[in-house]
Amino acid sequence: MQQPQINSGILQMSLAMVLSGFIGLFVFESGQSPFNVVFFRCVFGATGLGLYCWYKGYLTKDVLVGRNIILALLGGAALICNWILLFSSFELASISVSTTIYHTQPFFLVIFGAIFLGEAFSLNKIIWLIIAFSGLVLIVNPDTESFTGNIQMLKGAGLALGAAVLYTFTTIVAKRLKQMKPHLIAFLQVSLGVVMLAPFVDFSAAPTEAAPWGFLIALGLIHTCFMYIIMYSAFQKLQTPVIAVLSFIYPVVAIILDYVFYEQNLSLLQILGIILILLSAAAVNLGWKLLPGRADPTKKIA
Repeated sequence: MQQPQINSGILQMSLAMVLSGFIGLFVFESGQSPFNVVFFRCVFGATGLGLYCWYKGYLTKDVLVGRNIILALLGGAALICNWILLFSSFELASISVSTTIYHTQPFFLVIFGAIFLGEAFSLNKIIWLIIAFSGLVLIVNPDTESFTGNIQMLKGAGLALGAAVLYTFTTIVAKRLKQMKPHLIAFLQVSLGVVMLAPFVDFSAAPTEAAPWGFLIALGLIHTCFMYIIMYSAFQKLQTPVIAVLSFIYPVVAIILDYVFYEQNLSLLQILGIILILLSAAAVNLGWKLLPGRADPTKKIA
């Protein structure tokens, strides 16, 4: 691939990850419950993606067949629930902690791949998984005497882990839909979100001022529609190791914003835990090995 295309892909992926880092901030500033936030994100996201798919001619009968639609909607249900869990975890464990724990997705992708797809699960990956789990323990900082710790932090960490598992399921489903454009898959999934969440939305609590609506519209049109388009475009131009490295812009930006806007101070142990998780996730994506032997195959970031 020519260098200008690679440079374009790096720019697109970097921008997508920077935008991802702002999601937690926009969720907080919207002032809405997780159900309301995800619903309105789906409404505006489906509008933007639908118009884009129509303009590009992706809405064709040969692609919109029963099996494809069913798989896309199954992945969509997991994606929507993933957003709800992640946004709920922000309120309990902070944007920094939740985003870092959410970035354990590569481990679940490896585990699910070994269980459902028969992919190799090496000893090196097991070691990195143990290191990442150690980082998670440091972040949660449990009380070793009473085994209770910060209950709110524990709940938030659990929600973030659940979100990572659900997003992994969405990724595996998407891998089985190679004949469908990713933008079309995303459109079907966020459209499902509108239907799924409509009964649970508190419309009486919807924003009455322009600023919160601006954050909700941005989550739909910028962080869902525009971000998906440039991110999938970057995937087509870049090799997996480059994608894996650039994906770590996401948690770094989220951590910085959490500190700047909400003065979220982390203890030294929590900072060490974040470093261990991000280091381990990078190692799994890039195939780094701690033990001698054949290198692990490279995995694509979830």
